[in-house]
This record gives sequence, structure tokens and C-alpha cells, in this order.
Amino acid sequence: MADPAAPPAPADAPSADAPLVAPPAATRHRKVTYRQAAQILAERDPVIARLVEEAGLPRFPARTENNFATLVRSVTYQQLAGASARAIHGRLIAALGEEVTPERLLALPPTELRATGLSTRKVESLRDLAAKVLDGSVVLDARRLARISDEEIVAQLSTVRGIGKWSAEIFLMFQLRRMDVWPTGDLAIRKGYGLAWGIPTPTPKVLDALGEPYRPYRTVLAWYCWRAAQLYGAARASAVTA
Repeated sequence: MADPAAPPAPADAPSADAPLVAPPAATRHRKVTYRQAAQILAERDPVIARLVEEAGLPRFPARTENNFATLVRSVTYQQLAGASARAIHGRLIAALGEEVTPERLLALPPTELRATGLSTRKVESLRDLAAKVLDGSVVLDARRLARISDEEIVAQLSTVRGIGKWSAEIFLMFQLRRMDVWPTGDLAIRKGYGLAWGIPTPTPKVLDALGEPYRPYRTVLAWYCWRAAQLYGAARASAVTA
């Protein structure tokens, strides 16, 4: 049974498991922006078209840090309220002399890292990340990353203590701007998909299959699922939809 909170589906909306028309080969291979991808999907799917009307075109936060600094921030902010996370992160940046590099982080004794407010577990995570970047087991150089698949990047980052699949996928989406990332383990995405398409909240396995017709633009699909969770499920706004 469809979720009663879901908006009425258009009369011509496809069923949740109905395949969309595959994009033309030229579209699949040419580089497009997130906004262009949203327009492509809207032409193929009336549910996406409705979400484009209600939520607008995708907006992604500007990138302000290098790849290593972004992951340091991600680890620091885990399971913390915004104000506390900002304060700890600020002290950490100051301790690093405003230069967030693997070398500087490893040069700081764990006691000094702990003095910034980081937990022992997060200190271990950050030091593990820095060590793996320096030994080459985690690649963060932009040129080398351009030649590595999404799956390989997730696999590398997941070897770091404290960085899981979801964190790696968010890094792919918002820092590396990869277009075809589909975080099926994200509860808000699962709920948003169910509300937008009028089906019960799908499991990660089911959601994985439901995302297939939207390749190679599943990052955009994920953004609209987050927005649908806000629009139809009263989910709170977050950094990903601000």
C-alpha cells in the first residue's frame, strides 16, 4: 500500500519497477551538469518532473577545501551537533597551523589532537587516514582520482578506520562531483523515494534495483529523494539539500 503521506502520482507515472527509456548513447557519454542531468531525467520520468517543479534544480554546496581536508572535516563532524563539531574542528585547524595535510596531522602527538576535543576513536581515524594517504593506499590526488572508478574509491576509503561506505559515497557526490552515486543505505533517500513514487519505503537491496534506470545520473536522483523526504515527510533540511 502506498504511504498515505505521499502526494498523488500523475496519471501517466510509471510503476516503481517499470523501466524508464534508456538515454541515447550520445547523452550517456557527454559530460553534463547536475542541472542538465535533472532536466534529462525530468523528460523521462514524470515524478522527477514534478520534483523539479516543486524543489527546483539541484543545488550543491561550493567546494572550499582540498580532498584530505574534506575527509578530516567529515570524520570530525561524525555524530556531533553542529556547534560542537564546528568548535572542535576549528581548534583542530588551529592546532595544524591552518594547513590541513597528512604530514602535519601525523606530526601532532595524539595527546595534542585529543586536546582539541576529538575522541580517541576519531584521533585514531584521522591518523589512519593520514598514514594511508601518505603510503598511497588511499588516493586523494585529483589527477589520479580521475582515473579511478567510484567503486575503487569507496573500497579504498572504507579501509580507513571510521570511514564507512556512506561517508565515502557522500565524498564522491559532494567533493568529487561524481554523477552516478546511489547511497542505498541512506534512510532519508529510501524514505524520500517511497514518498515520491508512492510505494512503501524500499530496502537498500530493492532501492539499488530501482535506481538502475536512472544511470548515469543517480546522484541527481539521490538529491531529489532527499528533497522528497523534506517536502512530503517533514524531514529536516540538511547540508545536502540546503
